[in-house]
Amino acid sequence: MADQLLDQVRDAFEGQIDFEGQRLAEMLTTVMLGAAGIFAFLIGFMAQDIKLALYIGLAGTALTFVAIVPPWPFFNKNPEGWLPPHTATSGISIDVDGQKVG
Repeated sequence: MADQLLDQVRDAFEGQIDFEGQRLAEMLTTVMLGAAGIFAFLIGFMAQDIKLALYIGLAGTALTFVAIVPPWPFFNKNPEGWLPPHTATSGISIDVDGQKVG
């Protein structure tokens, strides 16, 4: 029971994402931080309050952190199919430029 719970916690904090998930995370980070910065600047300029602009920018950064850092399942929708591990008994040979590697 405890081992199953520990495995679930370990899987939740491992944070595996695929290549498409990395691309999505980078794009979301750029868009969210940019939008938060522009929004903070505009509101701060209209209110003539730098403190308000800083708080809005900080809130946008915190929201971006919550949206990007945890390993959400939509970041791992396209897992990569890796080759099986090579062992001496596997019988798999890999050719690279006509030379056997495995």
